[in-house]
Formats: sequence, structure tokens, C-alpha cells
Amino acid sequence: MSLAEIPDDTAELKRRIAKLERMNAALMDHVERSTDRQGSAYSLFQTAITLDTRVRDRTEELTNLMLSLERSNRALVEAKEEAEFANRSKTRFLAAASHDLLQPLNAARLSISTLADMPLGVEALAIAGQVERGLKTIEDLIKALIDISKLDAGVVRPNVRSISLNDVLEDVVATFEPVASRKGLRFVVKTGQLAVESDPVLLKRILQNLVSNAVRYARRGGVLVRARSRGGSCLIDVVDTGPGITPADRARIFEEFYRGEGASGDAEIGLGLGLSIVRRMTLALGHSLKVSSKVGRGSRFRLRLALAQGEVRERNETGAFMPPVSTTLSGSRIVVVENDVGAREALVRLLVSWEATVVSAHGLEELKQALAGQSEPPHIALIDYHLDGGVYGLEVAAWLRATYGADTPAIVTTADHSAEVAAEVRAAGCELIHKPIKPAYVRALMSHLAPSVRRGE
Repeated sequence: MSLAEIPDDTAELKRRIAKLERMNAALMDHVERSTDRQGSAYSLFQTAITLDTRVRDRTEELTNLMLSLERSNRALVEAKEEAEFANRSKTRFLAAASHDLLQPLNAARLSISTLADMPLGVEALAIAGQVERGLKTIEDLIKALIDISKLDAGVVRPNVRSISLNDVLEDVVATFEPVASRKGLRFVVKTGQLAVESDPVLLKRILQNLVSNAVRYARRGGVLVRARSRGGSCLIDVVDTGPGITPADRARIFEEFYRGEGASGDAEIGLGLGLSIVRRMTLALGHSLKVSSKVGRGSRFRLRLALAQGEVRERNETGAFMPPVSTTLSGSRIVVVENDVGAREALVRLLVSWEATVVSAHGLEELKQALAGQSEPPHIALIDYHLDGGVYGLEVAAWLRATYGADTPAIVTTADHSAEVAAEVRAAGCELIHKPIKPAYVRALMSHLAPSVRRGE
């Protein structure tokens, strides 16, 4: 029976039944909603489990990647340390090898110089000249390789300061102007009184290499070296009238051992290292270098560096050598201390050929014995920096000065071109000559240091 079929006198009963139906519908609706929520919660629970599994998988994967990256980083650090150690070892090896190589080379050049001073025939003199040029090429190659190694290893620390550009260019011009003249080239220098911020030694090497290349490749015409100020900078141009550089070659001219075509038949063949050294030195100094060229017309190398900001040091403060003076060594008393037998014998022969009286020794103790019976003090001492038994040449110089007077001149020779050695020698009040020794330089320096040698007393 439905609610409509119930008699009217049962209205109260109908009302209650309707209320129960509404309550039942509401209850069913609540149950249905609860069921839906439980279904959604279950789905969310399932989703959470799935996501948690994925998160764990991704976390594990990420952890493994981080561990792998950490291992790679450790490997990279170890490889970097090995490379740095190899670089330091290479530099130390080349420094030691250069000493061992330059010692016999030094002896050979001294012997050739002595031989050239002897009365020889034309053919013998020509052969001596060829040997001298060959030795010079070997010396240049060794020095260039050492320079490149030190620059790559970062052991060269530029001493940048305010310097006079003319002081630097003066030596470069003096070196290459005669060479250009012999080739029939005009050598033009145009500079004002400019001061720049640079390392005088490195800047001189850069300009020497650039001018050397210009003179070597110019067949006719000439070489121009020009310096001028532009916008707070100094521009130094080295221009030649050589064969020019093709666009393809411009990217390669700074590579080691690359030599361009068309050198104008110089007796001195380029090694292909000059521009490689120039590039490294300009980078070390923070200078810029640009190249422009036209095939068949010539090339221009432009160096840009900062104008001086501080006080310019005078040339004599940089330790530059005084101009050579005429000298005689006749009757002079010279001490030679050199642990390399060949170099010592060659040096003694050279000095004796200049009519000097020489006392030579292998080291300090041997020198003390050799001078024990000598009543006259030496005029000057020529001492090798590295001696046997851990003894240094500066110790010998100190003993000579303590024995014969603090003003005893001493020249220290070494194949070590490091700034530390140079500073140590200067601090001791001694002069420094790098090996291989140039005889004319030694003779002029002795005259400058010891007036009694110049007078032949």
C-alpha cells in the first residue's frame, strides 16, 4: 500500500511515514556520499603509494648520480693535481736540463771565441764562424723552449712598473739596425718620450721577436717601429714590407715551430718559436696584440699597452749594462771558480789569451788552497752560481771580500734565468751574467767594474 492509498483519518500516520521516507532518503544519500569518499580516499591512498615508490626510485637514482658525480669530481681533482705536478716537474726538469745543456754549450762557445782570436787561415776562420752560428742556434732553441715551459707553467711573474719605452727600444734598435743595413733595408724608428706600464725584460723580448721577424721576412723596402699614444694607451707598431701573411696562415703564425714561407734567405734560420713566445708573454702582461697583413705588401703587428701611471725609473736603476769600453787584461789577476771542467778550462784559455793571470778552482776549498801562496789580491772574480757539495758562488764571493776587501768585484755566472737568482745576486752586490757567456760582454764588464783591469796594472 502506498501513502496515497491510506485513508484521510490516518493523516498523522501519513505525516510520520513521509518523515521516515525523507530520513531514509537522507540516510541513503549520506551512505552513498560516504561510500564515494571512501572510494576517493582509497584511490588517493593508492596514488600516494605509487608516488612514494616513484619518489624512492628517483631519490635512489639521484643519489647514485650524485655519488657518480662526486667520484668524477675527485677524479678531476686528482687529474688536475697530477697535471700541475707534471707541469712543475717539467719546469724543474727543463731548468735542470738547461743548466746541464748550457754548461757544455758555454764551454764550446768560449773555446770557439778563443780559436777565432788565434792566427788562422781564411778557411779555418770561416769554419769557426759556422760553428759559432750553429752553437748560437742551439742556444736560442734551448732558451726558447725553457721560456715557453715557464710561461705555460705560470712560473713567470711579470714585474710590471712604469718604464721608459725609449730605454727598452734602444737595445732592440742597436741589435737589429745593423742587420737591416746589411740586407739593404731601411730601418726607421718613430717614438716620442713615452712611458708605459710593463715589465721591461718581457717587453724587450716581445719587441725583439717582432722586429727580428720583420727584418727576416722583408726582402726590400724596410722596417718601421712606431710608438704613439692613443686614448690613454700606447700603440707600438712593427711594420715590414715582407711577403705578407695569408688569412689561412694568420691563425697559425703563433703556433710552435710554425715558420711562414718567404724568409729572405737569412743565414740565421728562424726556429718558429718567436711568435709563440710573444703570444704567451703578451697574455702574461695583459697587453693586446693584433696582426694585419696584405699578401705581397707586408705586415703590421700592433701591440697595445697602458701608458705609465707612476714615476718612471731611470735606466741605470734597472741594472742595464754600461756601454762597452776598450780594455786590456794584460797583467790583471782574475779568479775563476767553476765546477764544470770543460767550462772552466775554456774560460781560463780565453782569459789567458787576453794576457790575464788566472787562478782557477773547482770550489771554495780548492780556491783557498790555490790562493794560500798568493801575496797579491785578485782584481776581479768570475764565479759560477751553482757549485758542487751544496756550495753557492755567492759564498765564494763573500769569502773573497772578507779576505781581500769588501770592494773586490765579483761576477756570478749561471744558466738559471729565474728572477729569484737574479735578485739574490743583486742583493749580494755582484754582477750577473747568464750562460752561455759572451766573451766581449765579459771583457767590457770587467773593465767597467775594475779600473785597475782597464789600466792593465
